Order: sequence, then C-alpha cells, then structure tokens
Amino acid sequence: MGQAMTAAMLRVADVHKSYGRGVSAVHALRGVSFEVPRGELVALKGRSGSGKTTLLNIVGGLDEPDSGRVTIDGLHLRDQGEDALLALRRERIGFVFQSFGLIPILTAAENVGVPLRLRRADPRERRERVELLLSLVGLADHAAQRPGELSGGQRQRVAIARALANSPSILIADEPTGQLDAETGHSVMELLRAVVRSERITALVATHDTTLLDLADRVLELKDGEIAES
Repeated sequence: MGQAMTAAMLRVADVHKSYGRGVSAVHALRGVSFEVPRGELVALKGRSGSGKTTLLNIVGGLDEPDSGRVTIDGLHLRDQGEDALLALRRERIGFVFQSFGLIPILTAAENVGVPLRLRRADPRERRERVELLLSLVGLADHAAQRPGELSGGQRQRVAIARALANSPSILIADEPTGQLDAETGHSVMELLRAVVRSERITALVATHDTTLLDLADRVLELKDGEIAES
C-alpha cells in the first residue's frame, strides 16, 4: 500500500490509566497500543469494566492517561493547551453516546446544527450542512420533529448527524446501539460504516453486541486493561 493508504489517523502508544492508589488501585488500562488509518471503522469489544469507556475518553481528550501518548492526525493530545484541546474536541472529534444526548426542545435540524452554531458558521453554510447530514442519515423528512417525536433509532441517527456536523477526523461512539433493539442497532451500525466510507473519517466504536462486530473493518478486544486484536 502507498503512504496515503497506510498513514495512521489515530495512534495510541503504551497508554496506562489507573484509579486510586496502592493495593486498592484499579488499573483500567495497562499499556494499550494500536493504530487506526483514515477511513477505517474499528470496533472495541470487552466485558463491562474492561476499560472501553476509559480508553474512549482518553482518545477523545476527555481524560488524560497516566502515561503514554495519543496522537490524532499528527497532534499529540498531551502537548495541547486547554484551549487548543477544547478546539480539537469541538472541530476534529465527533462523539456519539448510548443516551443520544439530544436537546429535547430543539428540532432534529436544530440539534444537528448546534456544533455549527458554536463555531459561528455562516447561516447558509449551516443550513446546507444540516440538510446534507439529515439526508445522509435518512431523516430529511424529519428535520422539524423534536426528539420526543422520534423513535430510538431515529434519535441515534440525529446524534450521528450532529457528531458529523463539523466534519471531524475521528468519530468516537460509546455503545451507540445499547438502547436499541437488535434490528435497529444493526441498522445504526450499518449507517456508521456507510458514514465512515462517505465522509472518509476514522471511527472507534465500543460495543458489547457481538452480532455487530462483523460490520467493522477490524475488532480490538480489551481484557483486563490490555488489548488484543481479534
């Protein structure tokens, strides 16, 4: 493969993270290392307490490792100041959570547009991007509906569209199908895969649902804070 195909968008190098001290310390991550190239969907599996959420929070810049490095598109997270890290999370990283995290009083279109408003995007640019993203996730006809008027699968699709609003380099999803039935969950995972392809982004998706793993390009398993590729 050429350099453009093999260059890593995400590098995690020897990351350690513990909570507490002494004999009562919980070692959440023990020397985790892996790389993910641009345009790849990686599923992260592991039992509850295996360190999946801790790893996602560190990759997303929401938490700091005790040691080790996380690099996104050549930027070392620990080298960034607070303002730069905030800008990185806002502009380069998209987050999708199990609980959707939508604002109840806003319509689907308004929820998707929130990140664009935060960076003060031009209103026309914002409108066009929101329309494009709602079409991408199959909700163009639901733009004016509020979260309470949408199904769980539709709410998660809105959340995915919102995560893509600022054209992030990396999409991080923590159990995005956890509140959905099997069929809807499979549909959402297929959507994530399609989004990775169409938007040429990198995705790291934590899931406990083994039926969804075949939709990923690669599967990484966390066991007792250590990682092994499946």
